[in-house]
Parts: sequence; structure tokens; C-alpha cells
Amino acid sequence: MTTRWLTPEEQRAWRAYLAASSLLEDAIDRQLQQEAGLPHLYYSILANLSEAPDRRLRMTDLAEKLKITRSRLTYAVTRLEKDGSVCREGCPSDRRGSIAALTDAGMAVLERTAPGHVETVAASVFDHLTPEQVEQLETICAAIARTIQGDERRPACDELPWRRRS
Repeated sequence: MTTRWLTPEEQRAWRAYLAASSLLEDAIDRQLQQEAGLPHLYYSILANLSEAPDRRLRMTDLAEKLKITRSRLTYAVTRLEKDGSVCREGCPSDRRGSIAALTDAGMAVLERTAPGHVETVAASVFDHLTPEQVEQLETICAAIARTIQGDERRPACDELPWRRRS
């Protein structure tokens, strides 16, 4: 079996992606740590809960939205509970399930932090792209996500982060 190597064009694109994603994650994390003392993951938990009906989501659904393992989410929610930003509730439809709920204090943190976060994302990404490039970025990222997590034609595997036990 012959190893499939990346073409020079693919190699350049891959390395550009790695550099951009690492630098972007660092810029976002720095901004959120400075403004709110939150890592990006914690901010993402608050943001996702704020968009959910009644500011509540089943933990398994939240893990899927965030594309992380359930154990990583449990750890993060436990930390956010200590800060009073999130509380956990039992799931009425499934005794084994748990619901994460955004508290008023958590919503206040999010409202205070969101403007700086949006400014960082806009300045780091969108201010430098044409409208066509923004559309291309969405198309490319959606295609990559579909390839990994599956779609109607190719079902997802059990190795997705939110399906793993740890």
C-alpha cells in the first residue's frame, strides 16, 4: 500500500489552516481571559445556553453543539457552577440525563463579555475577507464538518467526541 502524500498546494493550505486556527484560538482565549477570566470553551458554553430555549440544554446535546467529550463538558460545567454562571438540573424525561441551565449571573457575564469577543472575531477574521471569501469560508468549514461528523449519505461514527465515554 502506497502512502498518499499531500500535494504542495494541499501542504501549503494545511499549514496555513493550522497557523490560522492556532493564532485565532490564542487571540480569542487571550481576550476572554483578560475581560472575563474565562477560557474560550467556558464562553462557548454560556453562549450556547443563552441561545437555547429557556437557556437550558441537555448535557449530551450541549456536548454535541460544542463538539467536545461529555467528560470535558462535565468538568467545565462544574467549574461554571462554582462561579454561579451555570446550574445543573435533573432531566424530567430521562433520570440519567442532566440539564445545564444558564443563570442570571452567567447571562450577565456573557452580556458583559460578548462585545469584546465579537470585536476580536471580526478583527481577526472577517475584517480581512471579502463577502465572497466569507461565503467560501462557510462552505469549506461546513464541508469539512460534514465529512467528519457525517450526513444523510454517510452516517456519523461512534468516535465523535460527544459520543465517546471519555
